[in-house]
Amino acid sequence: MIVDDHPIFRKGLGQLINEEADMEVCGEAEDVPGAKRLLDKLKPDMVIVDLSLKGVSGLELIRYIHDQSPGRLVLVMSMHDEAVYAERALKAGARGYIMKQEMTGKVVTALRQVLNGRMFFSEDIVESILGRVAVDSQAVRKDPVSTLSDRELEVFTLIGRGMGRQEMASLLNVSIKTIGSYREKIKEKLNIKSSPELAKRAVEWVQEQGG
Repeated sequence: MIVDDHPIFRKGLGQLINEEADMEVCGEAEDVPGAKRLLDKLKPDMVIVDLSLKGVSGLELIRYIHDQSPGRLVLVMSMHDEAVYAERALKAGARGYIMKQEMTGKVVTALRQVLNGRMFFSEDIVESILGRVAVDSQAVRKDPVSTLSDRELEVFTLIGRGMGRQEMASLLNVSIKTIGSYREKIKEKLNIKSSPELAKRAVEWVQEQGG
């Protein structure tokens, strides 16, 4: 099953997978609510998840799958910076992470490796994770966004997409006060002094990540 908010990408990926004699795409979804409904109905062996979905982050879907069906396999396919997201996806329950730029050449290999009980990460991602373990303090200084919790990163991303407090509160099912607390924690961790500066940094970061 493919969960991605770009129809053209879903179609292309589906064609690649369906060309394999022993694989078939059983369903597609563009957001987390739609994916949850299809998961209950189709019960796929594997779910390919993009992290940048409409509304709630794909990380929440990975955690949901891991909690509800621990044996169901998840492969992340994303254009996001693996230095920030790969470890988060792994901790949430994913069994592999592949960049969309590598899709054509490596997706079938990644799928088969995960289906066979192994994990799949590109060489760049492995080097990034090992490098962060070896020099964690240096990595944090270089990329303070990596110090944000999953929910803080989600709020930071939504700020960068121009979403207001009320809209974020409704989407994440929390109070406006809680959103305010997340904003303050983000400002503290990123050494940001004002709300306008927070919005500017968030927009710039989202643009760097490709939206």
